[in-house]
Amino acid sequence: MLKRVYLEITNVCNLACSFCPGTSRAPRFMSEEDFTRLLGKLCGETQYLYFHLMGEPLLHPSLGRFLALAGEKGFRVILTTNGTLLAEKAGTLLAAPALYKINLSLQSFEANEGGELINYVNQCADFAAHAAAAGKICELRLWNRGGRESLNGEILALLHERFTQPWEHSPRSVRLAERIFLAEDDKFDWPDLRAPDRGESCFCYALRDQIGVLVDGTVVPCCLDHNGDLPLGNLFDQTLDEIMSTEKVRRIYTGFSQRKAKEILCRRCGYARRFT
Repeated sequence: MLKRVYLEITNVCNLACSFCPGTSRAPRFMSEEDFTRLLGKLCGETQYLYFHLMGEPLLHPSLGRFLALAGEKGFRVILTTNGTLLAEKAGTLLAAPALYKINLSLQSFEANEGGELINYVNQCADFAAHAAAAGKICELRLWNRGGRESLNGEILALLHERFTQPWEHSPRSVRLAERIFLAEDDKFDWPDLRAPDRGESCFCYALRDQIGVLVDGTVVPCCLDHNGDLPLGNLFDQTLDEIMSTEKVRRIYTGFSQRKAKEILCRRCGYARRFT
């Protein structure tokens, strides 16, 4: 069983952040019919569904319905959002029993034209407090070290005002309050066919712990294949077992077991070098 599956319910976003490559694929929102079909294909394959790959999941008009359907099938849902739509969608999120965790990408404020930083951070902090009270985990992210991090000091100062000290530090994150965490990390280079070849030496958890399913049903090895450059099959036409049994999948999986990247895209991924 996979630890998680990234299910892209839309590839449309309301921001254009410098750390995100976006996608050249046609904009699309998954229909309820397609979502239901994919849930059926993924039952028994994972416990955790991530409503994210590209796109802003809070933009989807059927988000509440999708959360309910996922819950009915026994999935626990994690979603990643830029936080700009929380005022509109907070009720939907907090009322969903299936929603297990929310990741708030605070570094997204850089692209929030016309936004006011204090209001934005306070809105995210308010939501995190309400989510925690509802039994959900909330992770506030600043994954932009080495990138556009000029606002990080102000953001952290605002969080210090909102959450009582001392914070509890661990190797992966900082616990700000019960079920509320802060995660800081470096900006990374996304896999891109136009990027420099970094060589074959590489390890990745793709296909071992995770897969991604794009909005059109295309299965990709990981959550970073933003353009679907490494398609493995399509869940609308095949079962996941059929896709995972292909020679292409076996070659990629075996390669990573040998600490080797067998695909051109994987040789051009900066994130995978964290595991090498």
